[in-house]
Amino acid sequence: MKSVEFSTTTTLPASPVEVFEHLADPDNHVGLSPLIVGVRNIRREPDVVRYTAVERFSWGPLHYDNIIEVALRLGEGTVTGDVVSPGGVRLDYGYRIEPATDGTRVTDHVRLSAPFGLLRFSAGQARKVQAARSDELVRRFEAKRSQQA
Repeated sequence: MKSVEFSTTTTLPASPVEVFEHLADPDNHVGLSPLIVGVRNIRREPDVVRYTAVERFSWGPLHYDNIIEVALRLGEGTVTGDVVSPGGVRLDYGYRIEPATDGTRVTDHVRLSAPFGLLRFSAGQARKVQAARSDELVRRFEAKRSQQA
């Protein structure tokens, strides 16, 4: 199975603790990825949060809800996860959360593997999601900062 990897880095106007807590909570992943429209069955363990997510793929008026099992591993300054999707698509991702002069730097890294024929489509979707996730994190933390001012 072939794989691809890519990363993006975003600076957020918040403390590393706030960013970590936000990314460690499955409820905050709804809308963080434009594909995730719901989470359920959240199970918390000391260093792992497991949950079921609903990914919605739309093609015009048609849509397909892809049910995926997610495990978030909570480390020192990191939130990592893996997803096994139907069709043999596997996504390993991670956020490295580091203090920055003007807030917190988040590096979002993705490693995607998929069978022949699905890699190009899956990688394209994952790149779009990663870009949207970066924009949404900035929007959320700027809105939160504006409310506190």
